[in-house]
Amino acid sequence: MIWKTKPSKDLFKNLTNDHMDTHLGIEFTEVGDDYLKARMPVNEKTRQPYGILHGGASCVLAESLGSAAGACCVEFGKQIVVGLEINANHIRPVKEGFVIGTARPLHIGRTTQVWDIRLENEKNELVCISRLTLAVKDLK
Repeated sequence: MIWKTKPSKDLFKNLTNDHMDTHLGIEFTEVGDDYLKARMPVNEKTRQPYGILHGGASCVLAESLGSAAGACCVEFGKQIVVGLEINANHIRPVKEGFVIGTARPLHIGRTTQVWDIRLENEKNELVCISRLTLAVKDLK
């Protein structure tokens, strides 16, 4: 198991109700020994003007998911993780329903983490593949 703090569906929801995740309807749905899952609705808040999932919304889901997972791999109260770089390849459009993201670590180091985040539609078809690099920072 990779977790220093075992994530739960409600762990991040309880931190604050006024952040990007809540505005877009992101919900954490599943925790495994080496992965974290969340979903986001494809609706008027997450679609672009052409009626399909906005690539930026996909990046928000990927970064939220990877950052939440990364935060559970450091010591709460002593360290935080912050995004250094994110990239995303958008594979297929989604017009409605949910996109489901799964974050798995590629590297969990002392000063950096790298996460692989796959977003799929409700038919388990790949929608977006993303890689997120996080910096691990000590709190002072």
